[in-house]
Amino acid sequence: MNRLVILLLTAVAAVLVAVLPMLVGPYYIRVLQIFFFSAGLGVAWNILGGYAGYWSFGHTVSIGIGAFTAAWLGMIFGAGSGPWSMVLPVIAGALLSGLFALVIAYPLLRLRGTYFAIAMLGVSQVVAELVNNVSIFQGGIGVFLPSPVPSGMPVERFYYYIFAVVLSLLLLISWWVKRSRFGYALLAIREDEDTAMMLGVPTERYKMAAFVLSAVMVGLLGAIYGYSLGYFTTYSVFRLDWSLNMIVFCLIGGIGTLMGPVIGAALILFLTQVLLGGFLDLHLMITGALVVAVILIMPGGILRTRWRLPGRKPARGGAE
Repeated sequence: MNRLVILLLTAVAAVLVAVLPMLVGPYYIRVLQIFFFSAGLGVAWNILGGYAGYWSFGHTVSIGIGAFTAAWLGMIFGAGSGPWSMVLPVIAGALLSGLFALVIAYPLLRLRGTYFAIAMLGVSQVVAELVNNVSIFQGGIGVFLPSPVPSGMPVERFYYYIFAVVLSLLLLISWWVKRSRFGYALLAIREDEDTAMMLGVPTERYKMAAFVLSAVMVGLLGAIYGYSLGYFTTYSVFRLDWSLNMIVFCLIGGIGTLMGPVIGAALILFLTQVLLGGFLDLHLMITGALVVAVILIMPGGILRTRWRLPGRKPARGGAE
């Protein structure tokens, strides 16, 4: 019965996503596009930070690598080929992000906790400065991407559907990871890595796989994000706030849960883009206050909090 309900809700959500651009204006389509992108980043970060317990403050490096790779290949393949012209550059951006993660995985994953988080932040800043100052990368002057949008179709609607499909794909991957032997191994690493190692879990291999998979997912989003911008510089895609937002989405929604990043992204974007759209200076303050409130009131996030009715005894075991 639960499976039937889930399938029914999924079908309703798919239909709603498909018809929504026909019911709202361009601004709200753009907001929803940003929501799909943001939720996808949270889902990708959650593979490493939520499932394996390795928090990264520098995941934005994969956004930048994916975007610049797509830009270089996009310029080579040229414009006028429609949506299919972006397929190879986007895939290449995702794979190169994964390859870079594979190269740095062994030394960085020997670090834990705060040391790993700060090391990833340093890697992101180093790569950003490299792309910005080495002329061959053209990060300082910016790069253009040819538009793959079909003629007659609004740009915001095209990328709305692209990001919606990609978010669905990333959620499917995250669901598979969570229910697989791989996911259970990551959970063991998160809870007690030394004990997991003694019990025979190949922790190094699983950590590296989670790190690379997460980077590929973020690189895929970064490549498509670069196309959606059309023109961008280094600091348009190597943005520190994106790395922080990934963590905030997961914290608010429920870190280590499947839909937590999606709920967290929806709540943050609703507050900042819809309710407070005319008060840009308040965005950071509201976000910070919300994070503090969630940590104090719901330490496990929205999905890990068990609500109970007045007069009813709490369930044993407390929050999940």
